[in-house]
Amino acid sequence: MRNGIAAALEAAFQEKGSLDAGGWESFLQALESGELAATRQDENGEWQAVSWVKKAILSGFKAGGLAVWDWPGGAFDRPAFPPRSFKAEDGVRVVPGGTSSRRGAHIASGVVIMPPSYINVGASIGSGTMVDSHVLVGSCARVGEHVHLSAGVQVGGVLEPPQARPVVIEDGAFIGGLCGIFEGIVIRKNAVLAPGTILSRSTRIFDIVNGREWIGEVPESAVVVPGARPARGEYAASQGLSLQAPVIVKYRDKGTEASVALESALR
Repeated sequence: MRNGIAAALEAAFQEKGSLDAGGWESFLQALESGELAATRQDENGEWQAVSWVKKAILSGFKAGGLAVWDWPGGAFDRPAFPPRSFKAEDGVRVVPGGTSSRRGAHIASGVVIMPPSYINVGASIGSGTMVDSHVLVGSCARVGEHVHLSAGVQVGGVLEPPQARPVVIEDGAFIGGLCGIFEGIVIRKNAVLAPGTILSRSTRIFDIVNGREWIGEVPESAVVVPGARPARGEYAASQGLSLQAPVIVKYRDKGTEASVALESALR
């Protein structure tokens, strides 16, 4: 059942198409606390965008204006989205060195953020997740609990159109260094992406364990590595050209657990 503040904010936005100053602050706080989110999971386990939340975020950008924020090195941005500051009681460990996030991002207690990383408005990051150096978590993307985003990972954000589903990474996934995850693809629980894997919602993922293809999601506990397949056509064949073809080479086992184990002492 939806909580009262979420219902009240939705009703106010649907009626007026915007939120007043008090409503906007309540909206940002609800996003940051996790009471509101830009994605939801239906009864079948499928992830969907929450269109009105994304529309409300967009309204903050459309309001325009420019504000000067007291931030190291200076910051100039839309008045609707100040940079977010943390307190010790938030339980988020932010290592110094250039990390920033916007207001309206949910970053749960127990998250560790290494520098420099950036977390955009509407994003949601679950407890116990590691955000390593040079990571981007884009607008409205959802990252679950106990996920590892290795150095250089790019998690694409989707604000427009409002009905477009953002990227979702479910609990326990391990995303290797320099991976790119874009256009609303879903990475299911405990999946592992080897370093350098690039995926979007339209990417064909070849499952050589089960002899099938996946489009739009990586299945639970799958281990995906970068691969290639021959490009079609006489010219492509004559030049030895190939196309990216991510491959599921196995499903998570004890050997995989050992290779992706996180040192709890570092947390």
